[in-house]
Amino acid sequence: MSTRPLCIISGILLLLAIPSGWWPYGYYIFLRWVIFVSSIINALGFHKSKLTAWAFIFGAIAFLFNPFFPIYLNKSSWVAIDFITATLFFLSAYSIRQKNERV
Repeated sequence: MSTRPLCIISGILLLLAIPSGWWPYGYYIFLRWVIFVSSIINALGFHKSKLTAWAFIFGAIAFLFNPFFPIYLNKSSWVAIDFITATLFFLSAYSIRQKNERV
């Protein structure tokens, strides 16, 4: 199963979180869960594919967005993290596409 759609959806949800004041607090809790689960799925998939760097990146993202022991940062830090994380999700979706085309 390809995780490419999951990467694209996760990236879009992260970009939607960037503008301040658009969403209620519940959206950010939902986002934390989605990104956490998506990151774990991606980390395991990349680990299985022997793409260690990507597996490590998504493991770190899962740690950062974990809902069990939340990391609290200020809004400007989360804006930067959301943008960088969305970019990583989009880049990984492209990487998955490239890998699937070679197979």
